[in-house]
Amino acid sequence: MAVDILEEEDVTIGLPALQGSLVIPSGARGIVIFAHGSGSSRLSPRNRYVADVLNENRYATLLFDLLTEAEASDRRNVFDISLLARRVQMAVNWTLEEPKTADLTLGLFGASTGAAAALVAAAALGPAISAVVSRGGRPDLAKEALGGVTAPTLLIVGGDDIGVIELNEFAARHMTCTRKLQIVPGAGHLFEEPGTLDRVIALSISWYDQYLT
Repeated sequence: MAVDILEEEDVTIGLPALQGSLVIPSGARGIVIFAHGSGSSRLSPRNRYVADVLNENRYATLLFDLLTEAEASDRRNVFDISLLARRVQMAVNWTLEEPKTADLTLGLFGASTGAAAALVAAAALGPAISAVVSRGGRPDLAKEALGGVTAPTLLIVGGDDIGVIELNEFAARHMTCTRKLQIVPGAGHLFEEPGTLDRVIALSISWYDQYLT
């Protein structure tokens, strides 16, 4: 699918100067901010692939590093959900204040621990967030924030991701917003099996089409 790209640039978000990659296709229908998982970054091949297909479907995307290089070297920060959630909020606020993106409806896409951070941020930001998607996430780590999420939330889990399925079921039970748990048969935690990541993308686009545009 050929879509013209209106803007594509590296950006710096707030302090401590988080590095990000912003892509805005022509006629963008909304923007999706990515919150990557533990030990990953804005350069995650899986998230960049998801972002490319979202761009082709006229969704703007912002991938950014939740931690600086120095912060990421301390493994405790990688699992500090409160810290990561504050960084997601920082990116959302930057997007709302940036003239190029201020008028676009906002969605979040979280993976692994980034999914918990996205949900905590969504609970804090309320109506500023229109939709959330979690890929192989740990939404259970959002804990008491789960009940405060108002944005429609899609939880996608691999059928072979034993243990994480149950954690997502737990999270769904503690949420009061519109939510759906979608299991992708034959997929592991990282959705590396043939066709499984494409299924994640199709489910995500359908969710954003319904709630983000």
